Amino acid sequence: MVQKQFQAESKRLLEMMINSIYTQKEIFLRELISNASDAIDKIYYKALTDDSLVFNKEDYYIKVTADKAGRTLTISDTGIGMTEEELENNLGVIAKSGSFAFKKENELKDGHNIIGQFGVGFYSAFMVADEVIVTTKALGSSQAYKWVSNGAEGYTIEPGEKESVGTEIVLKIKQNTEDEQYDEFLEEYRLRSIIKKYSDFIRYPIKMDVSGQRPKEGDDKELESYTEEQTVNSMVPIWRRNKNELKDEDYEQFYFEKRYGFDKPIKHVHISADGAVVYNAILFIPENTPFDYYTKEYEKGLELYSNGVLIMDKCADLLPDYFSFVKGMVDSEDLSLNISRELLQHDRQLKLIAKNIKNKIKGQLQSLIKDERDKYESFYKSFGRQLKFGVYNDYGMNKEDLQDLLLFYSSKEKKLVSLDEYVSRMPEDQKFIYYASGESVERLEKLPQTELVSDKGYEILFFTDDIDEFAIKMIGKYKEKEFKNVSSGDIGIEPDESEKPSEAEENDNKELFEQMQAILGGKVKSVKASKRLKSHPVCLSAEGELTIEMEKILKAMPNAGDVKADKVLEINVNHDVFQSLKAAHAGDKEKLSLYTNLLYSQALLIEGLPLQDPVEFTNDVCKIMV
Repeated sequence: MVQKQFQAESKRLLEMMINSIYTQKEIFLRELISNASDAIDKIYYKALTDDSLVFNKEDYYIKVTADKAGRTLTISDTGIGMTEEELENNLGVIAKSGSFAFKKENELKDGHNIIGQFGVGFYSAFMVADEVIVTTKALGSSQAYKWVSNGAEGYTIEPGEKESVGTEIVLKIKQNTEDEQYDEFLEEYRLRSIIKKYSDFIRYPIKMDVSGQRPKEGDDKELESYTEEQTVNSMVPIWRRNKNELKDEDYEQFYFEKRYGFDKPIKHVHISADGAVVYNAILFIPENTPFDYYTKEYEKGLELYSNGVLIMDKCADLLPDYFSFVKGMVDSEDLSLNISRELLQHDRQLKLIAKNIKNKIKGQLQSLIKDERDKYESFYKSFGRQLKFGVYNDYGMNKEDLQDLLLFYSSKEKKLVSLDEYVSRMPEDQKFIYYASGESVERLEKLPQTELVSDKGYEILFFTDDIDEFAIKMIGKYKEKEFKNVSSGDIGIEPDESEKPSEAEENDNKELFEQMQAILGGKVKSVKASKRLKSHPVCLSAEGELTIEMEKILKAMPNAGDVKADKVLEINVNHDVFQSLKAAHAGDKEKLSLYTNLLYSQALLIEGLPLQDPVEFTNDVCKIMV
């Protein structure tokens, strides 16, 4: 028996693969089971073209057996087996896949696609084993062969003993080290969990000898231990079943089994695509946010399968960030896999799937808005902030996808409304979509700046989330209607002619306002007569793109610097307070200073802005009480 050497390139690749390609050692079992499934598929395909072969599915299975005492793990199958030449070609040259060659030679069109594409997966066994022994007997051959290797040093091939057709792989599991516990790959519960995680939907039974306890026959009080062979995989994934056979309860059960969340999903989407790219997917829209959703620790992504074998726990490329709340899985036959099933090529097929999924999610959310509003609002309460961030992020690149999914509280409807619903109700003479920003609906309903807009009968959207105004700035226009903050310098509404001051009054007021501005120093850009106030004496407005609410939000951020909106102090010239201002201006400069500071402080408080000197404010209040 001659010790054969791997090719030099293969030897280096084996060493690299064992140490770095696979990030989790448990992957080895997935790879070996997938290879076993491929071997059975090959018999199935041959039976389709060879009348002498009869494929009875019940006769084909994969068996996983652990021997703790001998420290061996055996994976056997009833597949097609390998000849001596195939052993040499498939296991002697790393990254050559018998499955891939078989697939290229035989176009499989009936759903029994061969999983493997490169031969690297088999060598993942050396991550956990000191020695690997492969005993195989090919279909139609009377001689079995045994392949033995201790890893990178090489391998031997010699005649072996095996009664039935198929392949048996025996792994001699490594001893534990300080860093690694290899014993886990001999534990029944651990092996079952790995199979359930990665290979649950392999189409053939994966069998194990499962131990348990049961009442003794004739004595219910005493238990006896037993071991019996059980099939530990589900075999038929829910996404390959006919949608008409499935109920909501089936999808919910799948959601819970996969531990996508502890809540009950609001909606599910079952996709069976058979176009430019073939794939199945089940997507879930959850109701509640995961505890870590708005943290850096949260990982988005869908489970990605290739022909029923789990490739990635969370494939982030399948979801845009703004739909990161979606849970679920995708199974495709068309994805190209490079050096291992764990490393996915970001190819055209993946991008096509991601694009289709994005459109499906958007369509489902739009359908919820239209047909199941209560459900959508429940979802929006949890994830609306993420949709708004999606509008704002990437310089508004995704606003077209998201703007119709946004909801804001309406001053008229007293509930959440969409932008489309708002615009559809606008009077003909209304030029802008009006909004007010603040901490709560209750505060915004009392905001002095809303008076004129409300009196005109115009609806106002209340923005209470810190991202709202930033997102709207990115949208800019909706159906050709610009957004206008009720606190902006010009709200686009002129007061009635009867309310406009005469030219003489404007000149008189100009001197007063200039003096008030001087008293306030650089705190405001200007003081002017208000066109928007009706019953309130004073308010602040802002000129330019930066609003007062945006200033508050930005200042709360780390390293914000000196961020300031260009504030304007607006005075209601029809209010009694203005007469007191005029009287003070005419004969009492000290009182004018007192009134000016008080009005400015009041305006700050209305906006929820901090007073620079609360003590001075309380002293000023006391002065007018004496």
